[in-house]
Amino acid sequence: MVTASAPGKCILFGEHAVVYGEPAVAVAIDARVSVTLEPCQGSWKLSGAPLDERHPHARFLHSQLVGDDSDPHSMLVTSELFPAAGMGSSAALSAAIGAALMHWSTGGDELNLEHISHLAHIAEAEAQSGRASPTDTSTATLGGCVLVSDRHEDSADWRWTRTLDTPEGERRWEVHNVTLPDSVRDAYLVVGSTGIHSPTGEMVAKVAGMLERQPDRMGDIARMGQLSRIGAGALAAGNLVETGRLMDEAHGLLAGLGVSCPELERLVAAARPTSLGAKLTGAGGGGCMLALTTEPKATAEAIEMGGGRVITTSLGASGVRIER
Repeated sequence: MVTASAPGKCILFGEHAVVYGEPAVAVAIDARVSVTLEPCQGSWKLSGAPLDERHPHARFLHSQLVGDDSDPHSMLVTSELFPAAGMGSSAALSAAIGAALMHWSTGGDELNLEHISHLAHIAEAEAQSGRASPTDTSTATLGGCVLVSDRHEDSADWRWTRTLDTPEGERRWEVHNVTLPDSVRDAYLVVGSTGIHSPTGEMVAKVAGMLERQPDRMGDIARMGQLSRIGAGALAAGNLVETGRLMDEAHGLLAGLGVSCPELERLVAAARPTSLGAKLTGAGGGGCMLALTTEPKATAEAIEMGGGRVITTSLGASGVRIER
């Protein structure tokens, strides 16, 4: 038996803008997805059900890492993440499955993080009609703070290049780690869930429609990319006050693009008096917001009073790992 786990993620800067080639910054959070492999009778299974076309991520990883001739096992999944809330749950699942299968098939103690990240990214694309950013899968694999861009960035440590043949042509990303100083450990992220399903595709299409009607709003997209670069630098320098200020500005830009909603606005407003900055995270239209705070208890209580469910996490949890 082997168990692997991988963290969820929150995007601090760059959601929506990353669709248009701008950089994005994400952090791994303490809430994780775990996968346990156990021998079973018959055929491979995922959470008790046969491993078939209903599980495209797992089927792809299984085919790449162990194949159909392997001894059948059951993959049991547990998750600490809010479902369908823009927290990278499918990427964390792919990374955890990849790590568990790699460890079981090779028996080695060291995980090849780049290979896991690559396979998890392709698995995401297989399940999403050939389109997937490597942001979620890289964060689930590497942990910490990740900066994804179309170029090498000076404010972070380059890790690897990701390419993908999409229906729109080849895409290329440069994946970096942002090294967080010890002073950042004095702060927390409080994630607040609205409980509303976050419709990523609809929100992306909504922004695309607005930009088509109002092309001058591309200036907002460019500014969001600037905030990602400045925010990565602020995090690397341990400047929490500046990071929070940039988060507030990022939220204003996202709201201006029409991807916020009354529930998100209520939770952001509730969090701000006790936090350094607060914003929606992910696609918007529901899903989650997050607040950067040195008063996590007070901020969590305020978000709960506003009607949200909360997860309190440090910034930059560990990446994919073998638990046992």
